[in-house]
Amino acid sequence: MTTQKLFVYGTLRKHESNHFVLKGSLCIAEQAWVYGELYDTGLGYPSMKPSLDQKVYGELYEVHLDHFTDLDELEDYIPGRKDNLYDRVEQTVHTDAGEVNALVYVSCRDDLLAEPILHGDWKLCRLMKDKPEKTFYFAYGSCMDDERFCVAKVDHHFKSIVGGGTLTGYSMQYLFSRDDGGRADIIENGGVTEGVLYELPYEGVEYLFHREGFYGQWYRPAFVNVKVGDKLYEDVLTFHVYNKKGELPPPDHYALEILRGARGRVSDDYYRKLEQQLETLGVQIRLDA
Repeated sequence: MTTQKLFVYGTLRKHESNHFVLKGSLCIAEQAWVYGELYDTGLGYPSMKPSLDQKVYGELYEVHLDHFTDLDELEDYIPGRKDNLYDRVEQTVHTDAGEVNALVYVSCRDDLLAEPILHGDWKLCRLMKDKPEKTFYFAYGSCMDDERFCVAKVDHHFKSIVGGGTLTGYSMQYLFSRDDGGRADIIENGGVTEGVLYELPYEGVEYLFHREGFYGQWYRPAFVNVKVGDKLYEDVLTFHVYNKKGELPPPDHYALEILRGARGRVSDDYYRKLEQQLETLGVQIRLDA
């Protein structure tokens, strides 16, 4: 065996300060998680300890064994040493494609467990602490349409549309179950999802947290790369269902919002794909020409 799977949750993640240490390792899953408790050390990086019921979110990589020398040095880990900063253990990692075993660096010292990160995501923690003036947000479902923004009187937060965006590596399916049918979700399966890229003030982000049921664990904030034309936007906020179910047909009113928001913003081919997807699920909705 020349490679080993590794789960990362802090500065080794994409676009973070120590990601270069992975040296081009293959990312198997951007939306991965393990059972654990995440903490802000106060030193510019997070730390984690095992847990039976809490979750830590991160990324899963296939890493060449030669690269673990640099990774162990970064984590101040030497096999067999008693005073390591971190330990390197094997855990079950959960992804949209299923479960795999992988290595993860966990804390060996309680003084690194300074402040709990309640939602288990280092990127999200910093977004919520910093409350940036502007945040890029990718909508692929009903938030492509502004009708409910207007009803909620928050449409002024969603006026800045960068353009139609493409998210590679994910497919849009109706995997969130409600009493009246399914709601849109993205699943990391190698597909392509098109949608709308917005630039929001932080007040718009807070509205989305409530609308998407983040605090009730319906949809969780996730960070993805989205392309608009020739420009790539990194660490764009989007939402990913916590507990996916089998695909269900959406109700007519929800399907209408998706088609209305998508028309003229996504490619013609992708729009036809949305219509065909609804037809396959037994939803007969068409917008007037």
